[in-house]
Parts: sequence; C-alpha cells; structure tokens
Amino acid sequence: MRGSCIFRISDATILGLHAMAILTADLKRSFSVKEIASYLKVSENHLSKVLQRLAKAGYVNSVRGPSGGFSAARKASQISLLELYELIEGPIPVSGCLLGTPRCRAKTCRLNDFLRDIGSQMEKFLAKTKLSQLTTMKE
Repeated sequence: MRGSCIFRISDATILGLHAMAILTADLKRSFSVKEIASYLKVSENHLSKVLQRLAKAGYVNSVRGPSGGFSAARKASQISLLELYELIEGPIPVSGCLLGTPRCRAKTCRLNDFLRDIGSQMEKFLAKTKLSQLTTMKE
C-alpha cells in the first residue's frame, strides 16, 4: 500500500534551492552548470533543467557561450522559499488522504482538519522564510 505525502520535496526542488543559494551568495558572478553540478555532486543534465526553469521564471539570468553561465536575478532576501517550492512542485497540498486514496466509510475524512493545518503551517513557514535565511539556520 502506497500512502500519500503531506509535504513533498523532489530532487529538482532540492537542486533549485541549493543552486539559488550558490548563485545568490555572489550576485556579481556567473557560474557554469558544470561548476555548480561539481560542487553539489549532481547530474549536470538534471541541474541544467532546473536552472532553465528558474531562468524562465526570472529568478536566474542565463548567458550562453564559453564565458557564459548562470547568475541570480534577485537577492536572496527577496525570494521566499515558497516561491521556489511552488515553481518546481506546484501548490502545497492543503488536504488529502494519508493512504493515497479514500478508504474510510465516513463521508468526510476525520483527519482532514489535521492535514489542512499541516499544509497551511508549512505554506506559512515557507512564505515567511527567505532564501537568505537558509545560511543562518542552525542545525
């Protein structure tokens, strides 16, 4: 039996967050896909697709050619984690069945309010947290 996920973070979203953290650390510099992929130890192809999506949405500037690369289009303090999350994952689910499909006999799920609260709290947290705060969060 495969369950539903209340909050999902795909590899693409993780790559996007890491890449944006790197790019916003030095706004005056361009980074090649190869440089970022090497630093993160990830696939250049997968990273390239994520960076293209970020560029299309206006978070990243892209310059082609041998001296080209990617640079941040905005400061980290101007970008919420929710913006980046929803760009790649889509909206945070605010309800859903933990089992993946409704199995109970009740007309409404008894856990619906619980799931809605979790989704709402996560959305609020990501909306108020800026990319710049990732480097200041404690372990």
